[in-house]
Order: sequence, then C-alpha cells, then structure tokens
Amino acid sequence: MKQQGAHPEDTEGTPDVSSRPDTAEPETAHIDEVEGDEPLLPARVHRPSDLMRLLAGVLAVVVLLAIAAFAHGTTSGLEQDINKGTGQAPDLLIKIAGLASSIAILLVPVAFAIERLIKRDGLRIADGVLAAVLAHGVTLATDLWVARAAPDSIQEALTQPSPGDIHALTDPVHGYLAPVIAYMTAVGMSRRPRWRAVLWVVLLLDAFSMLVTGYTTPFSIILTVLIGWTVAYGTLYAVGSPNVRPTGRTLMAGLQTVGFHPVTASRVESGDASETGDRGRRYFVTLEDGPPLDVTVVDREQQAQGFFYRAWRNLALRGFATRSSLQSLRQALEQEALLAYAAIAAGANAPKLIATSELGPDAVMLVYEHSGGRTLDSLPDEEITDDLLRDTWRQVQALQSRRIAHRRLVGDAILVDRSGTVILTDLRVGEIAAGDLLLRMDTSQLLVTLGLRVGAERAVASALSVLGPDTVADCLPMLQPIALSRSTRGTLRRLARERAEREREAVLEASRQSKAGRAEQDAGEAVPDKADKPDKPDKKAVRAEQRAEKRALDEAMDEAREEDLPSQIRHEVLRIRPQAPVEPARLERVRPRTLISFIAGAIGAYFLLTQLTHIEFGPLIANAEWGWVAAAVLFSAASYVAAAMALLGFVPERVPFPRTVAAQVAGSFVKIVAPAAVGGVALNTRFLQRAGVRPGLAVASVGASQLFGLGCHILMLLSFGYLTGTEKTPSLTPSRTVIGGLLTVAVLVLVVTSVPFLRKFVVTRVRSLFAGVVPRMLDVLQRPQKLVTGIGGMLLLTACFVMCLDASIRAFGDDTTSVSIASVAVVFLAGNALGSAAPTPGGVGAVEATLTVGLIAVGLPKEVAAPAVLLFRLLTLWLPVLPGWLAFNHLTRKAAL
Repeated sequence: MKQQGAHPEDTEGTPDVSSRPDTAEPETAHIDEVEGDEPLLPARVHRPSDLMRLLAGVLAVVVLLAIAAFAHGTTSGLEQDINKGTGQAPDLLIKIAGLASSIAILLVPVAFAIERLIKRDGLRIADGVLAAVLAHGVTLATDLWVARAAPDSIQEALTQPSPGDIHALTDPVHGYLAPVIAYMTAVGMSRRPRWRAVLWVVLLLDAFSMLVTGYTTPFSIILTVLIGWTVAYGTLYAVGSPNVRPTGRTLMAGLQTVGFHPVTASRVESGDASETGDRGRRYFVTLEDGPPLDVTVVDREQQAQGFFYRAWRNLALRGFATRSSLQSLRQALEQEALLAYAAIAAGANAPKLIATSELGPDAVMLVYEHSGGRTLDSLPDEEITDDLLRDTWRQVQALQSRRIAHRRLVGDAILVDRSGTVILTDLRVGEIAAGDLLLRMDTSQLLVTLGLRVGAERAVASALSVLGPDTVADCLPMLQPIALSRSTRGTLRRLARERAEREREAVLEASRQSKAGRAEQDAGEAVPDKADKPDKPDKKAVRAEQRAEKRALDEAMDEAREEDLPSQIRHEVLRIRPQAPVEPARLERVRPRTLISFIAGAIGAYFLLTQLTHIEFGPLIANAEWGWVAAAVLFSAASYVAAAMALLGFVPERVPFPRTVAAQVAGSFVKIVAPAAVGGVALNTRFLQRAGVRPGLAVASVGASQLFGLGCHILMLLSFGYLTGTEKTPSLTPSRTVIGGLLTVAVLVLVVTSVPFLRKFVVTRVRSLFAGVVPRMLDVLQRPQKLVTGIGGMLLLTACFVMCLDASIRAFGDDTTSVSIASVAVVFLAGNALGSAAPTPGGVGAVEATLTVGLIAVGLPKEVAAPAVLLFRLLTLWLPVLPGWLAFNHLTRKAAL
C-alpha cells in the first residue's frame, strides 16, 4: 500500500501551513509523505542505552581490577571461602554439572541461531558472531597482559596453579565463555525470558564446575562475564541495532484498530531537532468520514534521543527541577495522556487527546484532534499583538491555577490558530502537582521566549496585566540560563556573540577616530622648519595622549555596551516592584566545576595510592628526625607566601595580599587537575581578573611573572650547577660534567635557532605565551618596590623549596650522608623544570624519578634519597591538596575565582 500525500485544501480544519498563500511553507516545518515501509528510515540506529551499558561495563572492569590490585587480602580470603564451600560438593554432582555445562554452552547458541534464522533474523546472528570474534580477541589480549605486564596482585586474583600442572597457571579469562556471552547478548537473548533463563543456568553450572575443580577464580569468572557483556554492547553501539521503528503501514493499521478509517498521512517534522527529537514523530492524517487527526508516534529509539542531556540535567539540577532520564514507553504514554487531560480540565487550550494505542512492542501512538495553526516562531512580528501575548499568559495562568507546569514554553510549543486563539502543545514533558519553583521557571521561560520576539518591555507588560506584579516579581530568581530550555540558551548565546561583536566594532571605530584626530592635530601643529622640532617627544604629552585615548575607548565601550535580554527583563520588573528578589535561586545540585573537582580528587587519590603501595612506612617513621620534618613543613608553608609575593610584584594594581596567598594555596589543588605550568597560570589569571584587573592586563602580569621566573630559574640552575661542579675540584674550576651539560644546552639552542621549523615553533609559542608582557613590564619598572617584591618572592620561593628538600634529606640521613645546599638546589631546579614540562598532573612520576636519580647522582644513598623525596612530595604536593580544595571552594564562594 502506498499512502498519497495529504491534500489539506479538501478538508475543513486543515493546517494553516497549506491553506494560507502567504505562509505556504513555514521555515520551522516540512511535510514528507508516508510511503509504505518508509524506506528513508535508517536500517540501523545507535542506541544511547547500548553506549551507557558499554561505559558501565568498562567502569565495572576497572573497579574489579582495582579491587584485585589494592585489596589483595580481601581477594585471597574470598577465594579461600569459596574453595572451602565448594570443596564439600559431591564428586558425582561436579561431574554432571561439568558435562552438562560443557555441552550446553555450545548447543544453546547454536539452537538460538537456528531459531533466529527460521524467523529470518540473520542480521542479529551476524551481530552476535562479530561480537563473539571481538570478545575472543579481547580475552587473548587480556591473558597476554596479565601474564606479562599486570601487577602481581592482579595476576594472583585472576589465576591459580593449574590442577593438571602445578607449574602452569590457569587462564585469567575464559577464552570460550566470553565469546558465548558476547554472542548471546548481541543477538538479543535478554529480551526473551526463556532463552535468558537457559543461558543463566548454563553459566552458573559452568562457573560452579570450574570453581570446584580449581580451574578458575571468582574474579576470573566475573571478569569474563564483564568482558563478554561489554564487548557485546560496544559492538551493538558501533554497528547499530536493527531499526524497529513502526512503518507507515503499521501506523495506518494501528489507527484502524482504534476505530478510524485513514486515507492519507503526511509526516510533519520540526525544523529544530536538537531539543525536540525525543517528542516523537508527528503525522497529519485524513479520514474517510471525519475531520483530520494529529498523530504522535513514540518509539524506543526516538524516546532515547536526548538521554545524555537529560541525564546530565538530572545530575546537575536539584530533584524538584528534573524528571526521569529514560522513561519506559508505557510511562511516556501515560505521562502525555495525563497532561493532555489535566490541561483541558484546567481550562487551558490544549490539543484534545481522543485515542491511544500500542504499535507493537516498541512503539506507542497518541491520536489528537487536529488543531491547525502556526507556531509563535513562524508568525511575522506584525501579527504578534498585545492581545495575543495576553492570551498566551492566560493559558499559562490556567495551567498554574491547577499546579501544572508546562516545562517547555518555547516558540514552537505555542500554536496560534486561524481565529488567533493560543493553543499550548508539547505537554509531554510537563508536571502535575508542580511546586512553586517549577511554576516560576515556566514564567521566566515564557518571559524570555516572548522577549526574544517582542522585546522585554512588551513581554513584561503583558505578563503583569495577566499574572500581576507579585507573581512576575517572584520569577526573577529563576531568570538564569540553567532554568531555561536548551534552545533558548542557544539563542541567548548567539545574541551575546553578536552583541560582543558590535561592541568590539564600536571600540575599534572609536580608536580609529581618535588616531585620526591626533593625526590631524599633529598636522596642524607641524612646524615647517625641521630644526625647530624637538629631538625627543615630550613624555608628559605622550602620557596625556595615552590617557586621552584610553578615556575615549572607555567612553566608546560604555556607549556600545548593551544589556542582555534577562537583564532587560529584570529592570522592567524592578521598575514596578523595586523590592523584588533578584538573587538567583540555587537550582544546581552539581556544577561542572564540582564534577571536575571530584574527578581531580579521584585522579589524585589514584596517583597517591600508586606512589605509596611500594613504601614500608614502619622503618621510615621509626628512623625519622621529627625536628627536621617540622622544619620541612614550615618551609613548605612559607612557599605560598613567597608565591604570592612573586605574583603581586608584577601587578601594579592593588590586590589583597591574604587573598593572594589563599589563591596560591588553592593552586596546590589545581595542580592535581592539570600540569603545574598550565594550572597555575590559569588560576592566577582568573584570580587577578576577579580581583578587578582587566583580562588583558591579568594575562600580561602572569606572563611577566612567568618570564622572570623562567629567567631566574635558568640563572640559578647555571649558578648552582657551576658551584656544584667546583666543589670537588681544588682549582675552583667546573667539572667536566658541568661543562658537558652547558655545551649540550648550547648545542640544543643552536639546533633550534638554525632549523626554520623549530625556530618558528618556539617563537610562536613564546610570543603567544608572553604577548603583552613588555608593556606590562614598563608599568612595573616605574615602581621599583613592586619589582623588588616580585624578584625577591621568586628567589624566596626557590629557597623555600630547596630548604624543604634539604630538611627532608636530613630527616632520614645523618652527617655522613648529607650533601651540599648547592647540590640539593641543582637537583630541585632540574626536577622542577622537568615537572613543569611533564604532561602528568603536578608532574607526578617525572619529578619523583628526577629528584631520586639526581640525589643519588650527587652522592646520597638510595635508602635516604627515596624516603626524602617521598616526604618532600607529600609536603609540597599531596598534603596541601585538602587545604587547597578548601581554599578553592572558599574563593569560589566569594567570587574570587
């Protein structure tokens, strides 16, 4: 059967999109014919649920390996308990279970494949075979990794001596079981209860027989199941699952089952699918003996669209502002039907739901009376009258009178029919018995939606005339981006970019006019006789011109600055209600920054555990000199004061010193997230901007500090290296090692400067890093006190770290194992340079290795160097993480970061 395209002109009440000559094809909609099996639908779809199961499986594998690596005692005890319990099983039962499972593990997949082939479902069998092949490859790779590269604790948890050969180990992963699990999962056995029950019985029998006979461990079985399950869903997400969406014929047949006699059906799609893709497919259906219908079809695939966005909203927002991330089809059907009936009962104009039905196991259908009309987005500006705005607010007022929240009052959810009546659609995501916050969010959303079309003044005036000043004023705390729809936030961001571009153009034009005016003035004041001109320009005149230009730019910025729409709405409301609350409500449960902090903490904990697992703390604590440990703690604490001095010395503006120290403490937490050179620069730049320093000047100040720090670092490294080389030569000449190092550095510099590619690369990076530094340095040079503070802070910072490392060495050594301060300084400076260049957070791994090797190279025993470096890193990297996290959160709450 082939359905022809709809002919709205033949039926009364057809859509305005076809009946109005001036709006024959709105930009936000288009109509496609429904033909037979809809061949344009993709044969396969990538389900978000498969991706979520893949990620969950990967996470489970990581957790299992982490438990095996760090909880060795627990794994050993678990294996002993299981072996003790299964060892009492009768031999006959063991043999029967082993024989039955070994046969069934091969027969069940074959039987299921035959059943699928009989039903002409060969694509699923192909998916299962591909998943089985991939799972087998993953098991081989895992076996190889466990045998050659995995830590001993993981190897002991996944293997044990083979009963047949005590010199051999059992397989870490069962190469035959994981492919079977992957195959059965990929072919969709989980949706068939009988086959699923058979599979679980076979798996349990096989696991029981393998455990009892000693050919596996509990962790090996769990890892095998997880690998098979994860690979299966990864395969399904990569190649896609067969599309089970109902076809056009299925839709027509479904309408007939609920008593309608359809003739034609036309597909109506929304132009913006970024936020509406999960609202189902919409059809305009004509009947033999009645008015046309609007039909919405919701299937599992479309319902899953937007899942990750909704999941993030549920995680980020508080519970009162969210809904279920992934509803079942039955729940979606009941939700939309309930909202449709509730809206009409409340007296609002909403599409009338007249029938619902299932379209097979994977889709549902909702049938509405055809309402017709055009969306608010498609209406021209001259047709959006004040009466239309007030009617829109009256519909929302009717919903809110019965505590119904629409949750999506955007332009394409507001329909206007031929008579000008407003109809609210897309009630599927709404809420009944909604709280005050949800109702206020609806009000703020509609204010912004209408404001984008008619401006803030008309939008607020229409809301005040219907809802009253108190209700409108109460919504101001909700007037924030997180409370608005995704499409509205996207529109506001686009308008903000356009506004910023206009402001930039205005400032550039003002700068050009200022320069042109100065050029005309200079030309008018020019003296014909060149000898009368001064040799050098007057400094006061130059400064006056610079101040005048800066004043002109500031005035141009003030004149060009435009308020965003939410700010305009606030000002319009405050004109009526000056005492209205304007402080944004706390809607977010988890902010992106909080999530980053959590991830950073997890990364830091992982690195710390890997550093501490190989250290025996008993002898270290017993032999430590606690006086030197206390001295190392004091030197570490003093480094934050020195870091604050080093930063403020290059900031001519007034910045509070205590808060700057707190920012440096917060930097100890940021170092766990990113490499030290990157995280510190970003945090200090952000801190200076929040302290009132302009963004360009803040970047220049941090760049100047980094530039001077780099210069001091190189000079100190060369100086201390020279002194270290002369310590063991009576003539105070440097050793061959020092000379060789200096020559190596010189050769590298020559290579970089002689190769055009390398030279361009270095120059580009340095120029981008220190852009604007030179003008900033000229400002600093005019204040010698600031310059002394900056350079003194850098020298003091290096001295604090060197003394901290020296105190850590003396805490575990004695007079016979001590090394000179110059040698400690060289080791620290080299390790710090490598740590800044290393891509790991805080230079973890690279700094420890460099410091340990360096201390051993200058004559310190390994037994002293290793614990000394560990103590130094604990005091300067790990222990400050908690105070840094507290300082970071404190400064964030105070809007200082």
